[in-house]
Amino acid sequence: MSNVLLKLLTPSLNQHSSSSLALFVRHGHHLRGKPPGVARTLQQRLEEINYKDPSLHYKVDIGLPPPQIPKKTLLNQRREHMKSLRDSELERLARNRNLFIDLEKCKAEWLKTIGPQHIRQIADHYGVFEHLFGDAYFNPQVPLEIFYVKDDVKCPVYYGNILKPEDAALKPELTFESDDSSLWTLILTNPDGHLQDNDKEYVHWFVANIPGNKVDKGEVIVNYLQPFPPKGTGYHRHIFILYKQNKKLDFSKYKKSGPCHNLSDRTFKTYDFYQSLQDDITPAGLALFQSDWSPSVKQFYHEVLDMKEPIFEYDFPAPYIRPQEWFPKRRPFNLYMDKYRDPKQINKEFLLRKLKKVHPFKAPLAPHPYPNANYIGKDVPTWLKLEIRKSRLKWGRINEIEKN
Repeated sequence: MSNVLLKLLTPSLNQHSSSSLALFVRHGHHLRGKPPGVARTLQQRLEEINYKDPSLHYKVDIGLPPPQIPKKTLLNQRREHMKSLRDSELERLARNRNLFIDLEKCKAEWLKTIGPQHIRQIADHYGVFEHLFGDAYFNPQVPLEIFYVKDDVKCPVYYGNILKPEDAALKPELTFESDDSSLWTLILTNPDGHLQDNDKEYVHWFVANIPGNKVDKGEVIVNYLQPFPPKGTGYHRHIFILYKQNKKLDFSKYKKSGPCHNLSDRTFKTYDFYQSLQDDITPAGLALFQSDWSPSVKQFYHEVLDMKEPIFEYDFPAPYIRPQEWFPKRRPFNLYMDKYRDPKQINKEFLLRKLKKVHPFKAPLAPHPYPNANYIGKDVPTWLKLEIRKSRLKWGRINEIEKN
C-alpha cells in the first residue's frame, strides 16, 4: 500500500519545483513550507536581518596609540620567557605544587601587554562605547586604581563589579601613572539613571586640569555624588573615564557650584562633551562598577535630594485566556472554571472559608502535625482531594491570600 501511495505522489511532486513547494508529504506527515534542504536556517535569517553595511557601520579608534616597542626588545623578551620555561627548578616546584606566583607582577605584566584589549572587550560587552561614544571605541592605555573606603574597608572598582550605594557614599581614592607635566580630566557618569530622558546621563563627578596624577589638586567642576539607582530599575553602570588633555582647558560652562543636589543640573551627555573637545582631549583610562537599589537610597532621596523616591514597576500584560470549550480534556475541573470567573469572587470564597473556622473567643485549631497522613474519603473526587491537600499544606492561592 505504501509503494502505491508513493507512486501516486511522485508525479505530483515532480511537477513543482522545490522553491514553489508549499505543502509536501514526508513519512506520511504533511509539512508546511519549503523542505529542510531548501529553506533557510535560523542563523541565515538572523544574519540577513542584522546585516550592517561595513562601509557605513564601522568603529573608530579615538584612544591613545599603543606604546611602540622595538622588535628587538620583543624578541629578547620572548627568548627570556622561553628560557624561564626550561628552568628545571621552576618545573620541579610546579610539579610538587610549591610554585608561588606574585599576582601583582602578573597584573602589571597583563596591563602592559594584552590588558587594554581585554578591558576594551569587557567595556564593549557592557555597552559602554555604544552608549557613550556611539561608533567610537578606545583601548584604555592608562590603568586606573580606584578604591572606595568604608569603615576602614577598601572596596575596589574593576570592570563591572557590583557595589552597593552605601559602599560608594564618599568619593573614591584614585591613582594612575602619569608625568607631572601632563594634564587630565576625570568624569564619573551614569548612563542608566536619568529620570526624564533615556538618552542623557547623570554626571556624578567631574574633575578637570588634573596635574599629573594628583586628583586632589585638580579643578572640581562637579562635586561627587553617590549612586542612587531607583527601586525596580536593576543595575546601573557607573563609568569612570579618564581623558588626557593637550593643554589647560576652560570648563566654565560645565561648572556647578556647591554640592549640586539638583539632578537637572547634573544632566550630561558624553557624546556631545567629547565631540566639542575632541581636538584637545583623548580618552585614556576606563573603569566601571554596577550598583542597584538598597534601603539606604530612600533616605538619600528624602534627605539629600529633597524629593520623593521614584519606584518603578513592570506593567505585565493580561494573560491570554483561550475561548471556553464545552468539553475541555485533561484539564483540572476547578482550575479550568476559575479562569473564567472574577478573581475577586474567588478570593472572597477562600476568605469566607477561612473565616468560617475562626471563633472570636476561642483559640484557633492546632494545625495537623502530618497533613498528608489524614485520611480523605474514597468518594471525594480527585480535584477536590488536591484542593484539600493544598489548603492543609498552605499551597497555592490560599497561601497568597493569607500573606496579603
